[in-house]
Amino acid sequence: MQPPPIQVPFRGKRVTKNADPNAEVYMNFMKSHCCYDAIPTSCKLVIFDTTLQVKKAFFALVANGLRAAPLWDNKLQRFVGMLTITDFINILHRYYKSPMVQIYELECHKIETWKDVYLQCSTQCLISITPEASLFDAIYSLLRHKIHRLPVIDPESGNVLHILTHKRILKFLYIFEGMVPKPRFLQKTIREVGIGTFQNIATVLQTATVYDALSVFVERRVSALPVVDEQGKVVALYSRFDVINLAAQKSYNNLNMSMQEAVRRRSCYVEGVIKCYPNETLDAVINRIVKAEVHRLVLVDRGDVVRGIISLSDLLQALVLTPAGIDALLS
Repeated sequence: MQPPPIQVPFRGKRVTKNADPNAEVYMNFMKSHCCYDAIPTSCKLVIFDTTLQVKKAFFALVANGLRAAPLWDNKLQRFVGMLTITDFINILHRYYKSPMVQIYELECHKIETWKDVYLQCSTQCLISITPEASLFDAIYSLLRHKIHRLPVIDPESGNVLHILTHKRILKFLYIFEGMVPKPRFLQKTIREVGIGTFQNIATVLQTATVYDALSVFVERRVSALPVVDEQGKVVALYSRFDVINLAAQKSYNNLNMSMQEAVRRRSCYVEGVIKCYPNETLDAVINRIVKAEVHRLVLVDRGDVVRGIISLSDLLQALVLTPAGIDALLS
């Protein structure tokens, strides 16, 4: 039987509430809807046993177009974590030596072996939520724990019903936003509201290697890197999901290729960088990020030089948690 999900107390930093009388409508909307409401009628869910080989697991993620999967420990008879692209990046970064050396650990290690190594210095348990919990609680859990996927687990059967993400929650809000009045602050510009990250932006030169990019992913714990030229102009976006495609191409033992080459060799079609500008309204930015189905926008100036990143976490914080007087991103 699955143990009860972790109850997350509100430990976020308190922030000043918006003076807009409609500022709390999205917060109240999320409090009035439960996680079950956001589960699609049809979706794909893959679960891995911890005895499965790491290599096969990542191939399965690629084949199914997924970014993560819950891990089931048959000995303990419960879910013990998630296998994510972050794990794949950490494996490559830890064991890669040169194009002439095979990553034998990736070929033969089982998931349980890698998780034991990776979690030696971590006591974090699987963060999950129940179907009856509010979407407000789901947003808080995602942002408070700085995770991108939140398993929805039935407390009676112990089964995973769905994996909630920032993108799914924001899309749910976008679909039903006509039910509530829009807050006035949505008409303010990005420059005015100051939503996003504008300092010390993690980027990677197009002449750098894939291994250099992996190092930035590991050290900075970011989910995507704007690829820039020598003038700082953005020419592409390289995300963690792009890294797992190295498994599909079986090129994970050649991480010395340039970022320019890695971007060119991406197996799936990737539309150009989805950008936004400081003078655009928050409403326009939300529409663009939802319709493009991306996880972040690159904020640029008129010369296409990177000036910031606006993520789904930033938007959910501003729309839902800030009106509640909570800043989970700073907790």
